[in-house]
Amino acid sequence: MTQTMQLGLIVTEAAKTELKRHLEAVDQADLKPGEKLRVRIEVVVGGCAGFKHLPTVLDPELREGDIVRDYDGIEFVADSNTVPFIEGATFDFIDTFEQRAFKIDNPNAQGSCACGSSFG
Repeated sequence: MTQTMQLGLIVTEAAKTELKRHLEAVDQADLKPGEKLRVRIEVVVGGCAGFKHLPTVLDPELREGDIVRDYDGIEFVADSNTVPFIEGATFDFIDTFEQRAFKIDNPNAQGSCACGSSFG
């Protein structure tokens, strides 16, 4: 069962546009009736600074305690342990010469490791 707790993630227009493009391109034939792909954001204990964001995935599964929020037709999902860590974070899509990727800018991170893959 999902909860009604607020998912305070900010999603940029660039991220929504790129996610819609991905959702239109992905084969959804294996989904059961009524299922839809959602963007799962997850923070876990790990990395050299204490916590890390797991790679963002498109996932039809809803787990016990998940919080779901719709952003212009794209549903984002986070578990109740992740929600406090991403409150006020920005989910963006970067498209530059050097990088083309989704990125989470998290103001809750009080520090990060040297490689930037985890935060504390």
